[in-house]
Amino acid sequence: MYYSSGNYEAFARPLKPEGVDRKSAYIIGSGLGALAAACFLVRDGQMKGKQIHILEKDPIPGGACDGYQYDNLGYVMRGGREMDNHFECMWDLFRSIPSIETEGVSVLDEYYWLNKKDPNYSLMRATINRGEDAHTENKFGLSDKGAMEIMHLFFTPEEELYDKRIDECFSDEVLNSNFWMYWRTMFAFENWHSALEMKLYIKRFIHHVGGLPDFTALRFTKYNQYESMILPMIKYLEDYGVQFHYGTKVVNVEFDIKKNKKTAKRILIRKDGKEEAIDLTENDLIFITNGGCVENSTLGSQNEPAPFNKEIKEGGGWDMWRKIAAQDETFGHPDKFCYDPEQSNWMSATVTTLDDKIPPYIQKICKRDPFSGNVVTGGIVTAKDSNWLLSWTFNRQPQFRSQPKGQLVGWIYGLFSDKPGNFVKKPMRECTGKEICMEWLYHMGVPTGDIPALAEKSANTIPCMMPYITAFFMPRAKGDRPLVVPEGAVNFAFLGQFAETERDTIFTTEYSIRTGMEAVYTLLNIDRGVPEVWGSVYDVRDLLNSSVQLRDGRKITEMKLSFVEKFALKAGLKKMEGTDIEKLMKEHHLI
Repeated sequence: MYYSSGNYEAFARPLKPEGVDRKSAYIIGSGLGALAAACFLVRDGQMKGKQIHILEKDPIPGGACDGYQYDNLGYVMRGGREMDNHFECMWDLFRSIPSIETEGVSVLDEYYWLNKKDPNYSLMRATINRGEDAHTENKFGLSDKGAMEIMHLFFTPEEELYDKRIDECFSDEVLNSNFWMYWRTMFAFENWHSALEMKLYIKRFIHHVGGLPDFTALRFTKYNQYESMILPMIKYLEDYGVQFHYGTKVVNVEFDIKKNKKTAKRILIRKDGKEEAIDLTENDLIFITNGGCVENSTLGSQNEPAPFNKEIKEGGGWDMWRKIAAQDETFGHPDKFCYDPEQSNWMSATVTTLDDKIPPYIQKICKRDPFSGNVVTGGIVTAKDSNWLLSWTFNRQPQFRSQPKGQLVGWIYGLFSDKPGNFVKKPMRECTGKEICMEWLYHMGVPTGDIPALAEKSANTIPCMMPYITAFFMPRAKGDRPLVVPEGAVNFAFLGQFAETERDTIFTTEYSIRTGMEAVYTLLNIDRGVPEVWGSVYDVRDLLNSSVQLRDGRKITEMKLSFVEKFALKAGLKKMEGTDIEKLMKEHHLI
């Protein structure tokens, strides 16, 4: 497997890999990475669908990319997906996945047209004092010292950030700024999370720094991620005859470990209460989704809280990874990520408005008609003074094809599930859906006397507790995640958010799809390049532009410098006069 860039290889079709007709594939899980691997096996590996088996413990596919209407509960989305125009592997895949809504076009075509016609941006990123505009004014609010702390992290070698926390690298100059409010609520970072991941995110999305305050950096699907992304992939795979085995728990994978050769030899499964084994040869490829950010997630209801289920049980992604990791050091260290769910949990809730009483409050804040079919909030709105650090969003409506006219479906989440609310004096994790809705209505400025009735009769709210949702952000070091294809691996690869691949960032759709692509291309030796991570971090224009935007447009000549530093800057600028460097710096408003 090798990386490529440009459209020469992007438009090429690889030759059929040698010996692929003698091979089969077993894929553990049916999340985005697993489904992507299956799609690449079919499209580029040209493996027959009947030779591809997807083993899924749940009755439905999709993993974390969900969006369902549950009987006796209502609509549920545990999370939402924010996309970037430079998700190179994702768009490479979705150009080949037919739309299930519009005949003759791809999912990428559909998505591209939608976001060109209706570009995303927010008109109110944050509120304060119960629905008032927080007047962040698209400013990061960083002091020179705070900006320098971010720059220092950017240039710190990754090896020096192993097992370090963010709050070991940033002072209150950053942690009390608008920048950190934007960042932590958009990406779900906590102060105690990995400084290494923070650095990787800054590098990965350096070209979008200016679009963070108002979300112009983002793009969204038309419906929830399950209907817009997962269902077209399922239809594509089923049309090729790929075999889905639901209700199949993979308990363990056994390996034959030799000095320079590692071979998966057996899959241990449990189905219908019976234990079975699938014996493997070197021609049987296995793709393992290890760990799981939505493992142990639980739903509550309008009148019941969602239980906080911390226990890791057999048949889940964490227990399976522990058993696999015990067999070889190169298979990672799962307990670096799942050892303390108090540091990796947050809660979400799906709210469905049932009449015309709540939508006017939504419209007052987002400044758009939520029933227009176009962008509504344009990303999350954060209640800055919320004890839960509550954020909420309504994407284009309807969010579900089956959604009744006159109803809105939105999403609420809180980063601090253990703190008492401002209106509902209980931790979020102890609240029913109705109580979470009450807290949200309070922060939107609904008169307090109206809140209980609106939450009970004008909305249906389903809470979801996710103990391990940001487990992948826990401080880590090299080797804690297995490589997509470990050294010496003959017939197996790891997929998803807990596999290690170069330069890309976790908690993105791109990361899952990239691991699937790299796994398939490596094991089948497909002679076509995997698109490399977009290289904005190496583009001087993006670096200059982001440096100015991070400081809210202030020029470098406006920095508070010592006499010696001012003298050095003046001398440097003098040497640049009349050069292309001076032109670039003026073009990007550094001077």
